[in-house]
Amino acid sequence: MASLGATPGRTPQGPRPGATSAGLPVSTPVLAPGEVEDEEEELAEIHLCVLWNSGYLGIAYYDTSDSTIHFMPDAPDHETLKLLQRVLDEVSPRSVVTSAKQDETMTRFLGKLAFQEHAEPKRPEIVFLPSVDFGLEISKQRLLSGNYSFIPDSMTATEKILFLSSIIPFDCLLTVRALGGLLKFLGRRRIGVELEDYNVSVPILGFKKFVLTHLVSIDQDTYSVLQIFKSESHPSVYKVATGLKEGLSLFGILNRCRCKWGEKLLRLWFTRPTQDLGELNSRLDVIQFFLLPQNLDMAQMLHRLLGHIKNVPLILKRMKLSHTKVSDWQVLYKTVYSALGLRDACRSLPQSIQLFRDIAQEFSDDLHHIASLIGKVVDFEGSLAENRFTVLPNIDPEIDEKKRKLMGLPSFLTEVALKELETLDDRIPSCSVIYIPLIGFLLSIPRLPFMVEASDFEIEGLDFMFLSEEKLHYRSARTKELDALLGDLHCEIRDQETLLMYQLQCQVLTRAAVLTRVLDLASRLDVLLAFASAARDYGYSRPHYSSRLLGVRIQNGRHPLMELCARTFVPNSAECGGDSGRVKVITGPNSSGKSIYLKQVGLITFMALVGSFVPAEEAEIGAVDAIFTRIHSCESISLGLSTFMIDLNQVAKAVNNATEQSLVLIDEFGKGTNTVDGLALLAAVLRHWLSLGPMCPQIFVATNFLSLVQLQLLPQGPLIKYLTMETCEDGNDLVFFYQICEGVANASHASHTAAQAGLPDKLIARGKEVSDLIRSGKPIKPIKDLLKETQMENCQTLVGKFLKLDLEDPNLDLDIFMSQEVLPAATSIL
Repeated sequence: MASLGATPGRTPQGPRPGATSAGLPVSTPVLAPGEVEDEEEELAEIHLCVLWNSGYLGIAYYDTSDSTIHFMPDAPDHETLKLLQRVLDEVSPRSVVTSAKQDETMTRFLGKLAFQEHAEPKRPEIVFLPSVDFGLEISKQRLLSGNYSFIPDSMTATEKILFLSSIIPFDCLLTVRALGGLLKFLGRRRIGVELEDYNVSVPILGFKKFVLTHLVSIDQDTYSVLQIFKSESHPSVYKVATGLKEGLSLFGILNRCRCKWGEKLLRLWFTRPTQDLGELNSRLDVIQFFLLPQNLDMAQMLHRLLGHIKNVPLILKRMKLSHTKVSDWQVLYKTVYSALGLRDACRSLPQSIQLFRDIAQEFSDDLHHIASLIGKVVDFEGSLAENRFTVLPNIDPEIDEKKRKLMGLPSFLTEVALKELETLDDRIPSCSVIYIPLIGFLLSIPRLPFMVEASDFEIEGLDFMFLSEEKLHYRSARTKELDALLGDLHCEIRDQETLLMYQLQCQVLTRAAVLTRVLDLASRLDVLLAFASAARDYGYSRPHYSSRLLGVRIQNGRHPLMELCARTFVPNSAECGGDSGRVKVITGPNSSGKSIYLKQVGLITFMALVGSFVPAEEAEIGAVDAIFTRIHSCESISLGLSTFMIDLNQVAKAVNNATEQSLVLIDEFGKGTNTVDGLALLAAVLRHWLSLGPMCPQIFVATNFLSLVQLQLLPQGPLIKYLTMETCEDGNDLVFFYQICEGVANASHASHTAAQAGLPDKLIARGKEVSDLIRSGKPIKPIKDLLKETQMENCQTLVGKFLKLDLEDPNLDLDIFMSQEVLPAATSIL
């Protein structure tokens, strides 16, 4: 409350600097000058709409994180709806919306999805809408009549149709119907605007197309066992309940992105490895450019600029809902100016690289216009001080005049208070004239001792208003005159500045398309700079692609994670291509590096398929359409499956889906059951693939089942090749070279591994003895010394029981003692 006081004998003082005003509370959080509020982490939800008809899918989904609708043009799908399942696995929707009128295929699929929903709470909610909501004409009408902030209001209806036709494929009928159904669902559920007025529509900041063609199929088990992603509990006590952080993983070591949207795009690329050679080479061209020594300073400068690219979609969404904060204007201002810096930098770079050319051309002068508007209109210092949106001087003369009057009020009100004091009762020592927003000007006097009852508050010529903090507030003739002359200055200034803010928001929203494009290209540049930084630090090289090669050829490859943990790492080569050696059977002692070798091949292949440099001297990647693994058992109580059943599921997935272009990595399959049964299953699976001939996938199998080779369970031929991990026996010690070579191991050397694990020498010696007896077919006899010790312990126990007997006890039954104690013990003693 701004107040002015006058007392006899001294000059009345105006309000102190920084004094607060009483009025309606302001929702904008208080920020210190120069401080920018951190980006809010909003829980993103995805709502997906799908239609299936005559073998084709139409899919559209709404992402609340950027208020954007994504759609996939009509795409053919198998009756098992594998494409739909892949979309669901990738986007993890909160809701799946579809028509209540469906054929048997979709009904069966949704039934399975509903069953999974009860098993796992994170499964999507299935929502059925009447089929009339998916009508083609009504869907088109919804799309064309929508209120989109990225379409200028000046466009005519015809221009709006032409504009939307350039974005939405109206010839894809299923997609149009899916979009119409999605808009109906969003309007009915009011996603994101549940608490807003009913005339506020769900914000839609853009339409984006997504496709799943040319993608490499990788399941969640593969992501887990290869440690592409690995979530760990957050060490902070404040985030231990809900917070997760990335552990030692491929994503963790490559994620050097400076902005959140770069990190989001990197995760998207990891979930969508591609076979599109044009796309992959365009990514590698950018990485190679920044790896040149003369371009290091440019890369660092671009990296710094990318640190100022913030969550623009969230700001645009707030603008659409008129919830803009002071910090949003600062963030947007920095983002736009950083984008202009990126544009100017990329214009000096080779335009032969597509990304640089796109940034130079598509970061248009609209960005400069936005930055100029914000810089000329928004008073950042004043906004932070007053905790609300304020404008700079010389923007609106009327606002400037009202602010001048408001600033001159302290001295003016001091004079008014002096004149009021002259007309008051002499018993009143002081008074002040105050201004309260929404109420106006009031005369405030201290409460005197004789003022006890409400009737005592009445003063002639004054209208009593209220009592607050032992001060009485009145309206006088002069305060009423001030209300008439000056009005409610504070609220009028706020209203006019809010109107200017709305006009500024409209100017920004009409240029939302260029801001969205800025985010897309900046996040792409951010990811590729992160790849370049990792390649420079870890010594990665550029992979090459060949559409004619089936499989991969890797020279001196390294495991990207293991080489960071080991003091020395031995590189290994791998080659699987053509019609020879499609099945690699790898044998070797335990701990010799077989599993690391398998994972190394899988990770290098994966890195090449996301457009990254790879940890190898050279790498040539052929046509790979999927990566299947059976390396570790991903156990979970919720699955209700045994360890071996999980292993079987993983292998069955590879057997049923792998093609001649697939890479299959199998480690120790069959160990979870009886040795003979496990060996038989492994042999049967490999014989099945070998029988396919040229259609056999590229397979790496690591096993300790040496009988697979010794008993010649696999057919001989050019398709199969035997490899082993090189070792050398030095007396009683086994030396590992961790080097792959051709051949077959002659023993598993389990005793050496047991010794390294710290098992007692006596147990290891007994294990070797039993193993030799089994191999020679001789009976296994218990150890004599151990047998004598056991007999002596049993005898001592029986004697102790005899000595405890009381032979004089009349209730003692020796027959029972003999039958229950002596006779059972005799079998172990004799």
